[in-house]
Amino acid sequence: MGVNLRDLIPAEARREVELRALKGYAVALDSYNMLYQFLAAIRQPDGTPLMDRQGRVTSHLSGLFYRTINLVEEGIKPVFVFDGKPPEMKSREIAERIKRKEEAAAKYKQAVELGRLEEARKYAQATGRLTREMVEESKALLRAMGMPVVQAPEEGEAQAACMAAWGSVWAAGSQDYDSLLFGSPRLVRNLAITGRRKLPGRDEYVEVKPEVIELDRLLKALGITREQLIVIGILLGTDFNPGGVKGYGPKTALRYVKSLGSAEKALQAVAKLEPSVDVYKIFEYFKNPPCTREYKIEWHPPNPEEIKRILVDEHDFNPERVEKAIERLRKAYRENLRARQSRLDAWFS
Repeated sequence: MGVNLRDLIPAEARREVELRALKGYAVALDSYNMLYQFLAAIRQPDGTPLMDRQGRVTSHLSGLFYRTINLVEEGIKPVFVFDGKPPEMKSREIAERIKRKEEAAAKYKQAVELGRLEEARKYAQATGRLTREMVEESKALLRAMGMPVVQAPEEGEAQAACMAAWGSVWAAGSQDYDSLLFGSPRLVRNLAITGRRKLPGRDEYVEVKPEVIELDRLLKALGITREQLIVIGILLGTDFNPGGVKGYGPKTALRYVKSLGSAEKALQAVAKLEPSVDVYKIFEYFKNPPCTREYKIEWHPPNPEEIKRILVDEHDFNPERVEKAIERLRKAYRENLRARQSRLDAWFS
């Protein structure tokens, strides 16, 4: 789930943009975050995911293939970053996620039996699981498409943030706000779900656009440092301390941390409020996350035969539709991925 900073981010630090406004920008995408969004969103009316003839889920491959082509057509340069081994601190959150998925699966089954299809779809969206096989075939598809794939030592979102902080890419891309705590100078949200989307449980649709959040502007607007932002995140709850500290919402946490004057004093105070959690370890993880510099960011021409082998031969995708999509990708590569990335320093001016 990540830390929820949404209610703390003022208008001057965030901006909705069209996809085409991101042309020429390299973005390191939190791939697990993206794949889970595809597993949740790409489903049949009753909540059943897309599957091949052998009953293997293909929603993630469909979303990854067509969404990546859309991004490249708009001139965005995607870099896909995959999670490594989860940190030990995350074990509690992982266990809670498994429990939530099991509960959602039971409610989904009951809703289907009762013929409540809209309710069933809602619960089905919370049941998606990524297997090792699904992750590996996603990497294989991306490489066949000519996209750079980066393997993180631990958290993919941390690696994406490091790459942005080092200047290898312009921004980190994720739905979660953790990238800001990890130090990414910019976060781009909604890249996987851009377009017209139905509101859950309502017969109403909204237009979802990419949202860019700039860390420096956020810190300046709130009058805090990144270190203080990390402490606020710990108060609100992160993947390493789900639920946070009882009684602290976004505004309360901001006032509390600012009142203590420094991140060090605030962290000491939080440690007393929540003695069962090693807040110092969590703070250090966000401040200096484990990242690797052993990666290459290069885009290559797509390999049509390998793409068709994975999607058509292995997973029964429609060959004509895949062929047309490949032609779009080849054209987009020629037009957009060979160009040099422009300077971006004054983008938010």
